Amino acid sequence: MMKRIGYRQAVARQTESLEIGRRSVAGSLDGLDLGAFAGKTIALAGIGASYQAALAGALYLRAAGIRAFAYTPTDLYDRTGEAADAFIALSASGQSREIFDIMREASGSPRLAVCRGADNPLADLTGAVLATDSGDDNGASSTGYTGTLLALGMLIDKLAGNGFDWTGLPSAVATVLSDMQRAGRAARLLRGRTSVDIVGAGIGFANAGEAAMLIREAVRIPASGWDTLNYLHGPMESQDAATGLIAIGDGREVKIAQDVAGFGCPSVLVTRRRDIACADGLVVISIPALGNAMAEAILEIIAIQLIVGDMQDAAGLTDITFRYRQTDTKLKPWSPTEV
Repeated sequence: MMKRIGYRQAVARQTESLEIGRRSVAGSLDGLDLGAFAGKTIALAGIGASYQAALAGALYLRAAGIRAFAYTPTDLYDRTGEAADAFIALSASGQSREIFDIMREASGSPRLAVCRGADNPLADLTGAVLATDSGDDNGASSTGYTGTLLALGMLIDKLAGNGFDWTGLPSAVATVLSDMQRAGRAARLLRGRTSVDIVGAGIGFANAGEAAMLIREAVRIPASGWDTLNYLHGPMESQDAATGLIAIGDGREVKIAQDVAGFGCPSVLVTRRRDIACADGLVVISIPALGNAMAEAILEIIAIQLIVGDMQDAAGLTDITFRYRQTDTKLKPWSPTEV
């Protein structure tokens, strides 16, 4: 049984959870026959945090030369046959009703589930599962999201024949987790905002959406994820001294963060660059450069998870559970002790 634990506890255990996951996924990949996916257009289907992971996975697949698209279940109902030739279904719990329904509809296509464990309805339905073994988590999905990114990265590397060495990821995660002081400064800067925009490109855009969900779920303030260039075409007009910004990236995101801070809007930049200094209204958090977009995405979101943890505590919402719990989104009843 995967236990529901506190937010900070879940974030802090990711050096351990990702090393366990790396070993587990590597072993599982050795036993999976992925031949049915060769030459296929691949759909990655997810909902909630798993949809953000699907966006990241689809982009990583395309970067590897494999045609792929990310879908929500709403995109796929009654049209799975037109969407793709093969499916990767993402659900940490394996209990998401919508993903289960879509995979049942796509029964004539190659299917693979990526879940926290192998004993769940989605894994049974697809007949093939890649278990992340991410273990205990909080309701806002810390280990579940990073574990899914890890599994997708390793899976796609195998499909594409990439040779990235994932063994160095846990030590890089430990480096990010050790920068509590900088995360605390960023959280103090964003404390009490009326809303927060998160901006990123490519896989950073997927993380921007995930960060927006985290802030909405854990801090209960409005947040939105934006593609970097799209953000320049109007959305940033609402930013002022009452709002906040998190920019993720090394390119145009740097100037966005600096400009917005100059306008008087508190800003945070998460970047691989080491040449950008903190400034008035701007906190810069540098992450290790690993040379792999999916691995670096894990470091980016962990840096933001740390910030959100401090924001949650400051708002007096430590380890809260969802107020608006839905009764029709899971195949099993909600549990206050399980994830």
